[in-house]
Amino acid sequence: MRWEGNRESDNVEDRRDDGGGGGSPVFGGRSIGIGTIVIALVGGWVLGINPLTILGLLSGGGPAPQVQTQPHTPAHRPPADDTMARFVSTVLADTEDVWGELFRQGGGRYQDPRLVLFRGATPTACGTGQAAMGPFYCPADQKVYIDLGFYETLKTRLGAPGDFAQAYVIAHEVGHHVQNQLGISAKVDQMRGRVSKVEYNALSVRLELQADCFAGVWAHHAQKARQILEQGDVEEAMNAAAKIGDDALQRANGGAVVPESFTHGTSAQRQRWFNSGLQSGSVKTCDTFAARSL
Repeated sequence: MRWEGNRESDNVEDRRDDGGGGGSPVFGGRSIGIGTIVIALVGGWVLGINPLTILGLLSGGGPAPQVQTQPHTPAHRPPADDTMARFVSTVLADTEDVWGELFRQGGGRYQDPRLVLFRGATPTACGTGQAAMGPFYCPADQKVYIDLGFYETLKTRLGAPGDFAQAYVIAHEVGHHVQNQLGISAKVDQMRGRVSKVEYNALSVRLELQADCFAGVWAHHAQKARQILEQGDVEEAMNAAAKIGDDALQRANGGAVVPESFTHGTSAQRQRWFNSGLQSGSVKTCDTFAARSL
């Protein structure tokens, strides 16, 4: 992936020297993660509406959802000689450029998320974030959280190496931020608790696959504008998507594959939806909620 020399985001907050953190969960807050590496904090995402249709995707129609936020304190920037921190800062900046332009084209305004680097544990508006959860997005404070040690897990334990695989992880979490900005997360979350656990697991899958598709949309436009892709990059992302499919993770943990417990989608589904966004570059192709077949 060609990333060095590109713009770095100012929205990166480095908490790696803060010694972890505790804190009590904020009532009603919930985080959304890339995969069920150990645990996944996913709320009840309920189908019954077509959020993309109701919201008038990127049309600027309707008020922005009200979110619970933390005080906006100055970010502690990562060290300039930290290559991995520079990498994630550059990828975040690229997502800002792509989504900012797509929102402008649709008559809306994109609010950049923050990306928080931490080690072990850190307080969030969705409760205490743990490294074992893998990277996640907290809608309540509009921040993406990542312990960079996850990338070593992705490479060695899950068999998904490569810088573009790492970029895909960030782009997926930013995809959840896009869902939050569009009001999709809030609309479906309002119906939480009205269906069975199996049903909301199925709807969590649709939410996660849409974030995968949004990651593909980002990659499409980043490539078109800045030619970031090198040979093998797409294969790295597709491999990562496969390795964190619910079925693959359940097999890797030595258990039976239980489709009713899926919350993120199968390997094939994750690959399909990422590739759909990558090939089309169109947000409208990412309506997983309307898709009859995933």
